[in-house]
Amino acid sequence: MTTNYELYKSGDEKLPENVQAWNMYGKGLENIGKDGQPESEPLPEPAADQMLVRVDSVGMCFSDVKLIRQGRNHPKLYNRDLTQEPTRLGHEVAITVIKVGADLADRYQAGQRLAVQPDIYQDGKSTAYGYTVPGGLIQYHLIGKEVLDTDAGACLLPLEGEMGYAETALLEPWGCVMASYTQRRRLEPLNGGMMWMIGQPDDKAEYNFSKYLDRPATIVLTDASPSLVALAEASGAAIIRRDGLSVADYRTLSDELTDGKGFDDIVMTDPRSAEAVAEVARMIARRGTLNMIGKQPLDGLVDSDVGRLHYDYIAFVGNSGEDAADSYGEARNRCELRGGGTAVFVGAGGPMGQMHVQRAIELPDGPHTIIATEITQSRLDAINERFGPLAEDNGRRLLTFNPQDDSRSLEEFVAEVTNGVGADDVVVSVPAAFLMEEADRVMKDDGMLVLFAGVPNGTEAPLKVENVYLSNAQYTGTSGLNLNDQAAVMHSTLDGSLSPGRSVAAVGGMDAALDGITAMMESKYPGKVVIFPQIKSMPLTGVDELAEKYPDLAAALEGGSWTKEAERILIEKYWDPS
Repeated sequence: MTTNYELYKSGDEKLPENVQAWNMYGKGLENIGKDGQPESEPLPEPAADQMLVRVDSVGMCFSDVKLIRQGRNHPKLYNRDLTQEPTRLGHEVAITVIKVGADLADRYQAGQRLAVQPDIYQDGKSTAYGYTVPGGLIQYHLIGKEVLDTDAGACLLPLEGEMGYAETALLEPWGCVMASYTQRRRLEPLNGGMMWMIGQPDDKAEYNFSKYLDRPATIVLTDASPSLVALAEASGAAIIRRDGLSVADYRTLSDELTDGKGFDDIVMTDPRSAEAVAEVARMIARRGTLNMIGKQPLDGLVDSDVGRLHYDYIAFVGNSGEDAADSYGEARNRCELRGGGTAVFVGAGGPMGQMHVQRAIELPDGPHTIIATEITQSRLDAINERFGPLAEDNGRRLLTFNPQDDSRSLEEFVAEVTNGVGADDVVVSVPAAFLMEEADRVMKDDGMLVLFAGVPNGTEAPLKVENVYLSNAQYTGTSGLNLNDQAAVMHSTLDGSLSPGRSVAAVGGMDAALDGITAMMESKYPGKVVIFPQIKSMPLTGVDELAEKYPDLAAALEGGSWTKEAERILIEKYWDPS
């Protein structure tokens, strides 16, 4: 006899005539669903270029709050009238293919399980599943060209192995975390780009550019040393001379030569003035590089655009030698946590911050000491409870710090832990420039600052940028993810080196979706809220509450964490296939 769970896995259940959906008609929680309840709408039939999918699980994400608060004014909705063309939340999803249109039969099949990569571009236009494209807070829906025919191809990841449904939904947020430690910056001069070389009029040092100088199509020279002028003139690039400029002239130069887009690559030799470095850095194009070659500290901190470090992937590189080419490349510019070092996680108590902490603990050859900072003590207590045993099992030292309950500053605390050396890595998961500035202060000279949370472009913080060329410090950040990031999480889950289920803090059925959104917005649970749309009436329940309300599910937890076995019981006992 086929069990409920076996029937569910096969995707061969009897389909309903109508499905439940939480459509969104405007800003505010009151405009999600109708009168606080999901709506009923007819089950759609796929056209030849579409397929019908079942939504198995949906993770609630704090990035949805902006959509809830802005409604049609959200940048990915392009002022759409939601009363006439509603959207749906839910971009962290696990889906199963139920029916396949004739044109897709060679690519997908019924019963196939998929994850969605929601960050979509079509003809260069930014859209997103769960925003522009209505998302997963529905039991069944159609997928067509809006997801299958994008600039990156189909934004779907076929699953391998025995991935859990909650694990699959969490591939998206975990993929964003994984992306933080992959190289998104361009670290070599752009082929066919425009390079600006700027130096000091009195600098006669013998610089070299042993490779890469054949790449720029145009080289702009401003008070460059004679050695670099000779190399530039021999490179075959078009040469533009603009000597004798003041700092106040840099913007005019950029507007004149790049139409305000900025230079693809900038090489700055013998930097001395923090003000000059700050202004030069403002002239970097998106995904551009600033290469600083120098031996002396600057005269102060550099006001740096921490928004662009996150969203525009601008790269600060440098070295203290004479060869400008030595600054470039992935071998010199790391993006992974330092093995055996000390890593600090600022804003570690939220769901994404906890993922960073967990990853650091489970990372093979990861940091030895992990410091989690958070201003809410209950969240720190949850980190100790959830990850303390994991840290011990992995031979890691887990420390927590609450700056509001401690007489010491974070800088003083990290100095004590590291004997005054500072942290090898600092990861900031709070969108606050003053915390990014503080993170820079607790970092050792050759450390890495990861800006996981984004602040608006143009937001500046004073940073010790001289450490880039004096000590090879790294400033990096990422926004979003791609299918490769989700695939990396999937493979780490399947090989046992990562356990995404630990991130699940509360679960509920379709009727509880609005409660789940509210709980997410209020940070009620110390982790992710996951909704199972096919389980209709299960109220939102914290994983730590299961023992009281659902002892059969609680018995299937491992160390208090959600498991695939708990999902099997959930579907077997609480799913109604009729």
